[in-house]
Amino acid sequence: KKFWLESSCDGHRLSDQTFHLVHLVCCTPFSTMSSAGGQRPPANRMTLQTFKGRLGGAQKGFRLLKKKRDALKARFQALLKDIVDAKLQVGSGLKDAAFSLAKAHWANSGDDITSTVVERAKRPSVLCKLVAENVAGVSIPVFKMSHDPTKDTSAQTLGVAHGGAVINACRETYFKAVTQLVRLASLQTAFKTLDEEIKMTSRRVNALEYVLIPRIEDTIAYITQEMDEQSREEFFRVKKVVEKKKAKLAREKEEAEKAAAASGKPTGEAIDAPSMFDGKKDSDLIF
Repeated sequence: KKFWLESSCDGHRLSDQTFHLVHLVCCTPFSTMSSAGGQRPPANRMTLQTFKGRLGGAQKGFRLLKKKRDALKARFQALLKDIVDAKLQVGSGLKDAAFSLAKAHWANSGDDITSTVVERAKRPSVLCKLVAENVAGVSIPVFKMSHDPTKDTSAQTLGVAHGGAVINACRETYFKAVTQLVRLASLQTAFKTLDEEIKMTSRRVNALEYVLIPRIEDTIAYITQEMDEQSREEFFRVKKVVEKKKAKLAREKEEAEKAAAASGKPTGEAIDAPSMFDGKKDSDLIF
């Protein structure tokens, strides 16, 4: 569907942004986000930030695609009313055209003028061109009819002897019927294109809402829980290390006291160190 996104005119930026967001999220392997089956991602801050970024992109893509789907549905409902009106007009126009052709045959003395009209139609005077109309980033084909009256000069002399006015009226009636047919064909083509696009966009929206976003949220919750568990384990480990160090110091102190008591040396008393300021006189300094 990238061709339809790139071929749009007015909504090019919106559709490209939607495409890249959905492509970024949808191309993430499910094994890294799956809660059941698949390998769990490593629980660290870098992975947590990565999945938070993916969650933000998925939510943004979900909002854009939902707005796109709503716009397409609104245009789809409007097309339904236009198609009903166009079908009624086409039915009435073809009925009038068939009746006017019967009148033209009667005015031409009952002769069939179809072969004469086909022989004189050298170049087509009515052309139908295909153009693209942008609706919420979707390129919808539209048929545009163009009429060149200068190419109808060969058919204008038809029925000069008798029935010319009736034949001209028949040609005008058929021209109106062809115009309505082209309009109906354009509406039907746009209707089918919008129907397929709405189905595809709805599948993307549902996949983001019910599959991808819950998986990413579950993975974020798992990483957060694992990081909290790691923090509690680290705190408990540090607490145990401190307790063991305190116990070791207490044990070493107790052993030192026992050893000192066994040797008869006093423990816990200050050592009587010699004073630097005793009664001796220093020798004189000679300069």
